[in-house]
Amino acid sequence: MKPFKTIKSIAAPLDKVNVDTDQIIPKQFLKLIQKTGFGQYLFYDWRFTKDGLPKEDFILNNLKYRDSKILLTRDNFGCGSSREHAAWALLEFGFLVVISPSFADIFYNNCFKNGILPIKLENKKIESLFRTDSEIEVNLENQTITTPNETITFEIDGHRKKTLLEGLDDISITLQHEEKISQYEKSRIIY
Repeated sequence: MKPFKTIKSIAAPLDKVNVDTDQIIPKQFLKLIQKTGFGQYLFYDWRFTKDGLPKEDFILNNLKYRDSKILLTRDNFGCGSSREHAAWALLEFGFLVVISPSFADIFYNNCFKNGILPIKLENKKIESLFRTDSEIEVNLENQTITTPNETITFEIDGHRKKTLLEGLDDISITLQHEEKISQYEKSRIIY
């Protein structure tokens, strides 16, 4: 995983509640055996017609949001089945931050495991961000979201903050203790 840096981007406003993982990455695209290749299928049924043509009215087909690194959405984002592919698709599409009032627990955890910062904010602050039509800055170190009109603070668990800032996944966290693990394994050898 790459260390998380301060992100400056216009936020793509996905004005929907209860976005489930089958909408984030539809089941027919789960046949890939690696962690890559899913970004092109993000929100596929909402982004494309049955003929594979882009739907003009879907927010991510608007050129203004094509390079957005921040996804702004409504309550209960990432609900439904517990597929890590949803986080993989968001990340590969380019999203590094998802801001919502609430997330499904498994999806929320999968974001951290894959280098995406999920930020929970109260609805009043979400509404304010939906009204912002310019670039915003997400600073994980300071735990702030800065718009042209305000600075919003957000909470995050200290361990998760550290792992994102340092770009640590579960394996790299374990490898930080490699010497102790080796010593333990050597002490357990039975002759």
